[in-house]
Amino acid sequence: MSLMRVDALTVGYGDLVAVHEVSFDVEEGAIFVLLGANGVGKTSLLRCISGLLPPKSGQVSLLGKSLMGMAPHKIVHSGVSHVPEGRCIFPNLSVHENLAVSFVAKRTDRSISELQGEVYELFPRLAERRTQLAGTMSGGEQQMLAIGRALMNSPRLLMLDEPSLGLSPLMAELMFDRLVAIQRQGMSILLVEQNASCLECASQGLILSNGRVVLGGDRKTLEDSEFVRRAYLGL
Repeated sequence: MSLMRVDALTVGYGDLVAVHEVSFDVEEGAIFVLLGANGVGKTSLLRCISGLLPPKSGQVSLLGKSLMGMAPHKIVHSGVSHVPEGRCIFPNLSVHENLAVSFVAKRTDRSISELQGEVYELFPRLAERRTQLAGTMSGGEQQMLAIGRALMNSPRLLMLDEPSLGLSPLMAELMFDRLVAIQRQGMSILLVEQNASCLECASQGLILSNGRVVLGGDRKTLEDSEFVRRAYLGL
């Protein structure tokens, strides 16, 4: 069943078109990957879905309901959480406080403490540092916190913009492993990356180049494509 549908979405800044008529569906419980090099329009797509950037044309719908024209906070209330590139945590608040201020009561009847407990179970390192100021943690720990903050919204769809950026290969592997754990709990994920190792956890995806779709399909189709092998795997 399709959770979110993106239909012929074109996004730009003034006269500059960053994304050209991109279409895809994110299925319930899937990890959908948008893979592409820096500057191909991936971030613009996520910003448009989140309501931060108006489209030039096209549609985005969640469970059949259009998100077009909705304010960003209304889109969050509809069940979409966006973890932007750069993490955007509150550096002068503790880990525990960062999670608390991210709670959206309208999304769930569960308590803040219950959701915080689930985040700590998913990321034990955050539990160890719950009283630590977020700005003093490592990049990998801050990325864990950024994801944890998004989960405090009890989203239907979790969108992440290059969560492996700036992380060591070992920490990036851990991050992708945690995303699989989140998916196994029934959550859908839209993952933007330029690190092709993310395909190991993908259900389906698209390859973007110059704002256009180069290739789409399931994980095996993407991993076996000559384009991915040459451009991302050096084969």
